[in-house]
Amino acid sequence: MSPPIRLLLADDQALVRGAMASLLGLESDLEVVAEVGRGDEVVAAARSARPDVALLDVEMPGLDGIGATRALRAAMPGCKVLVVTTFGRPGYLRHALEAGASGFVVKDTPARQLADAVRRVHSGLRVVDPALAAESLAAGSSPLTARETDVLRAAQDGGTVADLAAALHLSEGTVRNHLSAAIGKTGARTRAEAVRLAEDAGWLL
Repeated sequence: MSPPIRLLLADDQALVRGAMASLLGLESDLEVVAEVGRGDEVVAAARSARPDVALLDVEMPGLDGIGATRALRAAMPGCKVLVVTTFGRPGYLRHALEAGASGFVVKDTPARQLADAVRRVHSGLRVVDPALAAESLAAGSSPLTARETDVLRAAQDGGTVADLAAALHLSEGTVRNHLSAAIGKTGARTRAEAVRLAEDAGWLL
């Protein structure tokens, strides 16, 4: 009998993390060996516990799940990553796969399917939520330039054009131009709507 697949769980919501650990722990061939609540704790925990598969949430303090995926794959290439998230946004899927994740599923995936996704990722297969895969293909890649993305990201916290200009070391006129272009490309009517649409598409990671 082969040893159980060793799992690391990373999610900043302790209740969600605990529930996931309990459900996966019921499977005889799976063993949770580490749990963390921050993205910047993933690599250290993985080096200590030597998991075969890491299940990472996208939105975590310290380092988001995409950054944690990239860091973990660089530090421990043998550890596979399965992103498990509440936020089923097409852009997140693309970023996760580009960062080296082997799978991407949403948190309301039934326990049996989640366990099966872990096994498939561990065996070298790629597992992607089918509805999200279809959405990702339909959405395409971000139409925003790197600078337009920076400006919208800075605009997430509100603030005036002057605030954004100071934070990004740009002139106010340049910030207005980038905001105008981003509003046009997202099909939004306002700056706030452009930010929301870009967030929903996963373009501001």
